[in-house]
Amino acid sequence: MKDMANGAKNGPVIECRGIVKNYHDGTRELRILRGVDLAIGRNESVAICGQSGAGKSTLLHIMGTLDAPTGGELSINGKSGPTLSGGDIDRIRNEQIGFVFQFYHLLAEFSALENVMMPGLGQGKRLRDCKPRAMELLAKVGLSDRITHKPGQLSGGEQQRVAIARALFNRPTVVLADEPTGNLDEKTGVGIIELLWQLNDSEKAALVLVTHDEHVAKRAHRIVWLHDGVIHSAKP
Repeated sequence: MKDMANGAKNGPVIECRGIVKNYHDGTRELRILRGVDLAIGRNESVAICGQSGAGKSTLLHIMGTLDAPTGGELSINGKSGPTLSGGDIDRIRNEQIGFVFQFYHLLAEFSALENVMMPGLGQGKRLRDCKPRAMELLAKVGLSDRITHKPGQLSGGEQQRVAIARALFNRPTVVLADEPTGNLDEKTGVGIIELLWQLNDSEKAALVLVTHDEHVAKRAHRIVWLHDGVIHSAKP
């Protein structure tokens, strides 16, 4: 419970209380998360570490409402999952949470600028209203000269920078990053990590980062370890 107290002290943007996640594999029930308590403070950066298969990505997906827990309760900016409709959850996900994945998930037929505008266009905003914010973010990630390029014309690092800009488009209160450097070479990965921390500061969004790299994790305000389906404040 120590982690929940630390996060709540700053006014949590995300709070997990007793999160459980089970999967069924034929006749077996796999217990992935066994009662996770974790809170993320505003503007805080938190690294989630643990062995492969520990459930790090599962926890991140639940925190981002991409997956539902089997048990327990998730609150985002004080709003609890059980009290929300499907439409409410979709709106919170789109407006308050930004996602950065290992494999970018950009739309191949659209330019960098168009990819960054997608969260706004998906909400029905006009192109002319979305463009200034997208241009601002592409400048922040160092891609002002690549705005018309499609993903296939960009390097892996450039694609990840576009994905980060897209994640920040709606000014989310928290960005969830799942192994954002896992598909990049070491030098490019270092640049992406530097960028994430710069944006954590300038955009005032909390950052939750799943990583297997302890050097990356040490950059965070706090490291939590996932082991046997529960959170530890120190390496188990």
